[in-house]
Amino acid sequence: MSASAIRLTSCTARLGHTTVFSNLSLDLRAGRWTSVVGPNGAGKSTLLKVMAGLLPGHGQVHLLGQDLQSLPSRQRAQRLAWLGQNETVTDDLTVYDIAMLGRLPHQAWLAQASAADHAAVQQALQATQAWGWRDRPLGELSGGERQRVLLARALAVQAQVLLMDEPLANLDAPHQADWLALVRAMAAGGTTVVSVLHEIGMALQADDVVVMAAGRIEHHGPSGDPATHDALVRVFDGRIAIHRMLDQWIVLSK
Repeated sequence: MSASAIRLTSCTARLGHTTVFSNLSLDLRAGRWTSVVGPNGAGKSTLLKVMAGLLPGHGQVHLLGQDLQSLPSRQRAQRLAWLGQNETVTDDLTVYDIAMLGRLPHQAWLAQASAADHAAVQQALQATQAWGWRDRPLGELSGGERQRVLLARALAVQAQVLLMDEPLANLDAPHQADWLALVRAMAAGGTTVVSVLHEIGMALQADDVVVMAAGRIEHHGPSGDPATHDALVRVFDGRIAIHRMLDQWIVLSK
């Protein structure tokens, strides 16, 4: 069995005076793609923020075997990359400069970008098919194009763990397929990927699925496990059905 990439032990998270979840534990294995799925308000995004150390709370979070809070910020940023929902970036920056922001954890203070930095940025922009507009300001891009640039910034970190909250927002079907191929290749190469997704059919392409409802983890298991499908149907109140078709899981609304 692979080692643990992210382990939460007895974690409690609050937003203001509201407790989103309490005493929650979860262990995600390294080198796998895990999708987090559930109805609105289940606590999916909050869970991801706790994994990233962006939302303090009670309990313990371990990243690659080390306590997350004890890691120096630079080491944490080198090991874990983040792509959040509705991220704001200065529209005047060029696509290339935004992707280069992903290299900051690897650079000394005020240092010039190295050859390795430029190579990582080029690779990330090419992987997201954004290399052709590397010199354009972000403000000139569509919502889907902006999302691909922000993904490139996360990829440029070349972290061992990549967390993504609704990464398919604004992406059309062909670029969602490109994203799927990219994530699968990353996991095959040893990167741990965790994604919060509304698209249940896409989430079932992952290695593992975490099913949440009302701040609880209802199930955590392989995407093809019938128990995973049963949990999904249950948390969506029986309003979906999951079928196998052409070697893919198809999700239909009832």
